Amino acid sequence: MASLFQPSWKKVTFLSASLATIMLLSGCAKQQETTTLNIGYQKYGLLPIIKERGDLDKALKEKGVNIKWVEFPAGPQLLEGLNVGSVSFGEAGEAPPIFAQAANSNLVYIANQPAAPKAEALIVPKDSTIQSIQDLKGKRVVLNKGSNVHYLLLKVLEANHLKLEDIQVVYLPPADARAAFEKGAVDAWVIWDPFFASAEKQLGAKVLATGENLVSNHQFYLADRKFAEQHPDLLKAVVNELNTTTQWVSQHQADAAKLLEKPTGLPLDVLNTSISRMGFGVQPISNQVAKEQQYVADAFYQQKLIPNKINIQAAILAN
Repeated sequence: MASLFQPSWKKVTFLSASLATIMLLSGCAKQQETTTLNIGYQKYGLLPIIKERGDLDKALKEKGVNIKWVEFPAGPQLLEGLNVGSVSFGEAGEAPPIFAQAANSNLVYIANQPAAPKAEALIVPKDSTIQSIQDLKGKRVVLNKGSNVHYLLLKVLEANHLKLEDIQVVYLPPADARAAFEKGAVDAWVIWDPFFASAEKQLGAKVLATGENLVSNHQFYLADRKFAEQHPDLLKAVVNELNTTTQWVSQHQADAAKLLEKPTGLPLDVLNTSISRMGFGVQPISNQVAKEQQYVADAFYQQKLIPNKINIQAAILAN
């Protein structure tokens, strides 16, 4: 008779089989374990096109990565989401990451689209008597404070030997700025696509100056620093897929416009115009791009738009 302290062979066999089953299930769970990549995006740009096409989802699914798409109204809110951990990757223009870095954000620059200087401009109403930048003296110019076009305005004025003090600056977000522009409450508007294209197509706005030969106007892809350090191969795969998609967009601009028609609510002629002014291709941050971004940051510091001077290179991971 078996001792109470000695399990019978049947019990040993049962325990061994149970243990083996638990280990097998544990192993299966590990094999099925996936990484989730939360991507922040806005209504317009390359990321919503990628979301609609679904190619990035498919490519990463094969690598055991699921994508969760999180929409934001603008770049600053997206980067705040990056800072608090609701997303790990996203896209924004030149200005938002500068403000985020100045606030000690944990972001890092991953890649960028080529310069798109023609995608932002200083415009006036179609019936305006203003013919040149010099004519802006004493006039009301509206823009989004601390945005890419804030830097454009500084460079346009500088190129024409004017200062901010020579004009009346009005700070409004794009929707309110458009309303003021349409009503004639302001004399000029500094704005980016697709709002720029919309003002051209729908309001007949005239262009006084674009960013050409003045600014770069890059779109940046950014990530949470910890996530980037832990998943370099994943982010490399994302950049490769982004580059593949942007090349598709460059060759199928009308199709890309159709993909953005529903999320943006904009007509195709507006989207076709704005897409044609995109920078096509996605590449890792070069020293030259970092230097150009540093110019923007320094200009914002000089205008007291950020509280401290920042080093862009500190937010770029070493290869």
